[in-house]
Amino acid sequence: MFKGSMPALVTPFANGAVDFGTLEKLVEWQIAEGSHGLVPVGTTGESPTLSHEEHEAVIKAVVKTAAGRVPVIAGAGSNNTVEALRFVQFAKDVGAEAALVVTPYYNKPTQAGMIAHFEALNAVGIPIIIYNIPPRSVVDMMPDTMGALAKLPHIIGVKDATGDLSRVPKQRITCGTDFVQLSGEDATAVGFNAQGGVGCISVTANVAPALCAAMQEATLRGDYSAALDYQDKLMPLHEAIFLEPGVAGAKYGLSLLDRAAEEVRLPLTTLSEGTKARIKSAMQHAGLIG
Repeated sequence: MFKGSMPALVTPFANGAVDFGTLEKLVEWQIAEGSHGLVPVGTTGESPTLSHEEHEAVIKAVVKTAAGRVPVIAGAGSNNTVEALRFVQFAKDVGAEAALVVTPYYNKPTQAGMIAHFEALNAVGIPIIIYNIPPRSVVDMMPDTMGALAKLPHIIGVKDATGDLSRVPKQRITCGTDFVQLSGEDATAVGFNAQGGVGCISVTANVAPALCAAMQEATLRGDYSAALDYQDKLMPLHEAIFLEPGVAGAKYGLSLLDRAAEEVRLPLTTLSEGTKARIKSAMQHAGLIG
């Protein structure tokens, strides 16, 4: 169920409020363009600046609009285990297929602390995908720790944003070959799958869903020549979107497609003119705009 291209959905805003009408249209467009799953309320969904009520309303809207056509992996992470339990339970209650849970950030738990955190969440009884992103969380879940958690019935995979492609085979050894390994880095997603991954939770797919889906499908059927052709089209866009915070880049790209406003919440700001020019040029290179 959890494979291929899964956009880490942006949360569209209009005059400071969540724009649910645009969100529903984005979900419909993503499904029509071939995305294999949807991931609302991750960092790209501006989870740090959503209230709990907004967080839950966005997940509920995405699940309802998707209506089972593609799996929804609900963002549910926190560095507070009690808060994470609330979000994971909510994801289960509204019918999300899985929850994406980041390693606890800022308070820097030990490997034993991370095991205890995910053991508590496992008890909720919904499939959980660990999100390991040391550059943001400051902690790094080691492959042996992940292997211990993989023995739990509801810890089923990882979104790996370490940038270390050698982690994929190491985690295959510690977690087993059925453990779902998803890339958290667009620029290395082809290499990630070549090492044993099965998909990407993607920022670029917000803007180029069909190309990202086709690239993932090529890797999954073992056609890396075709995958590289798609990657050649997408690489400038991968780079340009992340010149500044990725959500701002993705929202600007969507604004060029007339699909969402570029509005973000402070402390994020809209892009500089130089970055906007780079994104526009990259979208032209990919054939997304004229």
